[in-house]
Amino acid sequence: MFDGLKDKLGRFKDDVEEESDEPEAEAGESVPEESAETAEEPAAEPDADEEDDGPGLAKKAALAATGRTVITEEELEEPLEQLELELLQGDVEMSVANAITDRIHEELVGETRKQVESGEQVVERAIAEALRDVISVGQFDFEQRIAETDKPVVVVFTGVNGVGKTTTIAKMSRWLEERGYSSVMANGDTYRAGANEQIEEHADALDTKIITHEQGGDPAAVIYDAVEYAEANDVDVVLGDTAGRLHTSNDLMAQLEKIDRVVDPDLTLFVDEAVAGQDATNRAKEFNDAAEIDGVVLTKADADSQGGAAISIAHVTGKPILFLGTGQGYDHLERFDPDEIVDRLLREE
Repeated sequence: MFDGLKDKLGRFKDDVEEESDEPEAEAGESVPEESAETAEEPAAEPDADEEDDGPGLAKKAALAATGRTVITEEELEEPLEQLELELLQGDVEMSVANAITDRIHEELVGETRKQVESGEQVVERAIAEALRDVISVGQFDFEQRIAETDKPVVVVFTGVNGVGKTTTIAKMSRWLEERGYSSVMANGDTYRAGANEQIEEHADALDTKIITHEQGGDPAAVIYDAVEYAEANDVDVVLGDTAGRLHTSNDLMAQLEKIDRVVDPDLTLFVDEAVAGQDATNRAKEFNDAAEIDGVVLTKADADSQGGAAISIAHVTGKPILFLGTGQGYDHLERFDPDEIVDRLLREE
């Protein structure tokens, strides 16, 4: 995941370093005498022209004499425009691409650095800060939340058909088991033919209790029964599946609202495919507007070379990405760690 975005950020770093390393109209070749003297004097107030046009020749010469350089707006303009375009092509939502490039601009323009420090290092720090700002929105420790919430903790999963909600629930059951928590699954997807059989197969494979009703039953009643079972049997977590629904389906959204009223879940997680790109971002926003979510799980992250949805969703919804589905196995559920993601994007191979 993120290979495409990583390439784009790498090209941006190279472009900025190339721009900032270009010599200044012969000033870089030798420091004029009067400029060298300027370097030894206290810094004077910049004149109006320098304020309008960036650092003047005297300041640049002074910086050069003391072994430092400055990054100018002119040097950043073209690389930032190219980066924004490439982010959009990589399925990053427009407001998110703007936020990233604006923050990089804010961090870098006028940034003074030691000449012993490469331009790439300075740019890399600015990119890292910009990415963290975008993808860290609303982050919380999911395991800590489970530990501190009164049992049973009720977690409901929402999203459109076919994105991997049921498989994600099975993976979550395994993830919880590995951390010492018991769980019960509840099939609130009572309208889809074969839904009971699908979740029952997962429950059998994991040796996990499953609560189901007949097809066409009340989804809220199924999850409510699972909560009662958990309370009676000291089960730690209820994992509730729901019908794949679109925000435009009033009946299905009414069912979700009824689940909220009857069960009052502790967490509602939105599930979608990382490979859906901006469609996933748009759906996450629509679901959050219709029935507030607490976090996001992105499936098929291992098949997504761009990473646009993972970069965009938290910023657009204000709700964190909590997990990535990284394969077909029950163990292929990875906590979304913003610091680790940023490191992965900027790490040299």
